[in-house]
Amino acid sequence: MLDEQDRSRWDRALIGEGQAIVRRCLRRNRPGPYQIQAAINAVHADAATAEQTDWPQILGLYDQLLAMAPTPVVALNRAVAVGEVHGPAVALALVDELDLGHYYAFHATRADLLRRLGRHSEAAVAYGRAATMAPTEAERDFLRLGGRGRS
Repeated sequence: MLDEQDRSRWDRALIGEGQAIVRRCLRRNRPGPYQIQAAINAVHADAATAEQTDWPQILGLYDQLLAMAPTPVVALNRAVAVGEVHGPAVALALVDELDLGHYYAFHATRADLLRRLGRHSEAAVAYGRAATMAPTEAERDFLRLGGRGRS
């Protein structure tokens, strides 16, 4: 997970290069979905620690992305940002409106939100469902452990 990565190992030169490209694209004032996604990644990369992530800015970018590309997966990712800004209960209500039962990340996101709300038995079921659908063994193992080893 992004919040568990050792950001001191990130290649700051490559991040700077990518952020410069994003700024050049955004200065054209014709952002498309890829530029918005790149801007979201740039905001994540700007934070020296996960706790310093500018979630309100990320949420604003997801609002723009959802307007351009109104897909359920974008809505799911936006809900994650909503959870960071407004709390897991608000995010869970958004997630539960999505028709993504076939997508393992939907169940993993629900599981994390349920865990954060202290609804551990429901979270365990959702983690289990996500694990059965995950495409790689590493992801299945991670989810079987309740995403970060907590269930």
